[in-house]
Amino acid sequence: MKILIITDAWFPLVNGVVHTLDNTSKELVKRGHEVVVIHPGLTPFRTFSLPTYAEIRLPWNPWRVGGMICKAAPDAIHIATEGTLGIAARLFCGRRGIPYTSSYHTKTPEYIQCRFRWFSLAVGYAFMRWLHKKSSAVLVTTESVKRELDERKLHPNLLVWSRGADFDLFHPDKRTRVKRRPVLAYVGRVSIEKNLEAFLDLPDDHYDKVIVGDGPDLVRLRKEYDLPSISFVGYKHGAELAEAYANADVFVFPSKTDTFGIVMIESNACGTPVAAYPVTGPVDFIVNGVNGYCNPDLQAAVERSLKLDRAKVRGHVVAHYSWQHVTDLFEDALIHIEDLKSRI
Repeated sequence: MKILIITDAWFPLVNGVVHTLDNTSKELVKRGHEVVVIHPGLTPFRTFSLPTYAEIRLPWNPWRVGGMICKAAPDAIHIATEGTLGIAARLFCGRRGIPYTSSYHTKTPEYIQCRFRWFSLAVGYAFMRWLHKKSSAVLVTTESVKRELDERKLHPNLLVWSRGADFDLFHPDKRTRVKRRPVLAYVGRVSIEKNLEAFLDLPDDHYDKVIVGDGPDLVRLRKEYDLPSISFVGYKHGAELAEAYANADVFVFPSKTDTFGIVMIESNACGTPVAAYPVTGPVDFIVNGVNGYCNPDLQAAVERSLKLDRAKVRGHVVAHYSWQHVTDLFEDALIHIEDLKSRI
């Protein structure tokens, strides 16, 4: 089968959406499928920087996607994002009755409201309902996200599409640190919706903190939290990233707006438990007392997580998450396009 994935998020961006699409695509190829990805970095597109997110670039001529869909002549289409490319692809397919699946990775209305307090969530979700209206199925990250979107009547066919990790790369044997006082780590984008102040405000006399990542709030936070116990180390990849996870005693996930967080799986794979708030994403992933703790008191979640058996933390995540299973879910949801030529 020739599968076309259309996404506004692709390399060189570093985030969960790109990671999920990349690993799913690789697994689909292993299974004998041909995968074509249409993304903003391709030659026909001219892009602009998203306001407040300079690293995210969206096409301002997304209408070119229609011709690219025709040229690709796919057997199935998945529209992964809600940016300009995703909108143009939905309009093209919708007007021609071309079936497609889509996915919901990000609480976009909440992200916008974090930056612009006047923004209405009701308006944001009305727009999201319009975007996904003609999708055959909408893939969502967790059961709690599905319940939340059911309440908002996003779409009548919401399917859970989980996440995975590379268990060979992310492994406890990457731990090299000599035992000192506890080290807490955060990995991800450094931006307002990640609620990083909740992590950075944990008592400095108790822990050392490492922030792995970059983003629009990095300069501000580095200036405000210029302390010996806090290290901003930028993005890490591959073995260096695995080492950062493994050398932490607890991975702290302070976000209250994420729909999942692949970083939690990668951290657990290295034996490091996760401390988080009891919100969508963490509540679906964390089993209190097994692979971390959810608690409205983030410090309490950290302190309890410090006492967990790291071998059992890894054992739990390896048993429940894999990219093979993630790809099964994606593949099962695809809708075969009948007689594409007559539709275009």
